[in-house]
Amino acid sequence: MTGTALAPPAVKPSTVRASRLTDPAVGVWIAAFVVTLLGWLVVTLDGGTFFSRANIVVILSNCVALGLVAVGQTAVILTGSLDLSVAYLIGLGTLVAAETMESGSVIGAILMVLALSTAVGLANGLVVTGLKVNAFIATLGTGFILRGWIEDNYTGPAGKVPASFQRLGYDRIGFVPVSVFLLIAVAVALWVLLKYTRLGHHMYATGGDEHAARLSGVRTRRTVVLAHVLCSLCVGAAALFLAARLGAGAPWAGTEARYDLESIAAVVLGGTVLAGGRGGVAGTLGGVLVLAVLDSVFNQLSVDPFFKNVVRGVVIIAAVALYARRGSRRSA
Repeated sequence: MTGTALAPPAVKPSTVRASRLTDPAVGVWIAAFVVTLLGWLVVTLDGGTFFSRANIVVILSNCVALGLVAVGQTAVILTGSLDLSVAYLIGLGTLVAAETMESGSVIGAILMVLALSTAVGLANGLVVTGLKVNAFIATLGTGFILRGWIEDNYTGPAGKVPASFQRLGYDRIGFVPVSVFLLIAVAVALWVLLKYTRLGHHMYATGGDEHAARLSGVRTRRTVVLAHVLCSLCVGAAALFLAARLGAGAPWAGTEARYDLESIAAVVLGGTVLAGGRGGVAGTLGGVLVLAVLDSVFNQLSVDPFFKNVVRGVVIIAAVALYARRGSRRSA
């Protein structure tokens, strides 16, 4: 035998294309395109106008708050954790922002909301990693603490957002709300972090196999804590957007829109595995768009809320089942 090294087998272009098509992120964007076409067809047959300027603006605006929360939720779910306190943090964040802005300090309000978000994310991460409390219970408990504070101090909307800051919620460039660029900036920043930084690689490793990651030198506890902080900062950005949109602090802005469960649904619909280790921001944004388009179609058709939730549930279950079958085929 000779010492000549064997060249690795060439990967066929058809195999590469097939793997891309089976990527959940690609699949959910294809699904978003199909859902949009079907929505247009159904609304048109019902006598409505789906691709009107006003409806497109509504769909894109609805994507912003949910998208910001879902992008943050992606970071924490990738590590094998999750955050159920996001809905109450949004409500408290809008109140802090509006009340601080009413005193005349917009910059101070932004810093206050981001500081609050950092503190809540840090608390969640430390409880999960330090006290070894299951993330579901830990973040639910944090949510109840925030809820108690809100109920004890507020009975309704409070504070006032100046007109200059409300432009974040209502200004547009053509038919694109300026707030969409906030979502894009946050999503791109997190995508770069996950793909090109050591922290991002550690987040995937921790979610994939925490024990193996720890043996490889990854500081898994710190990684989970930082993921929770990143999630809460994204939620803080969503709270600032909603404060601009509503013009005041709204105690139940997060819970009425069910951003806790909706964000998890968008993440799962986008192909991120709840157990952690697989997924990403691109798929999450596709999941957000699917949910926003479905909401728009249901609203234009005046669909019963019960049936609306049934359809959304079926879509999510079908998507997760499809991802699970693909995963089992690959491992076979």
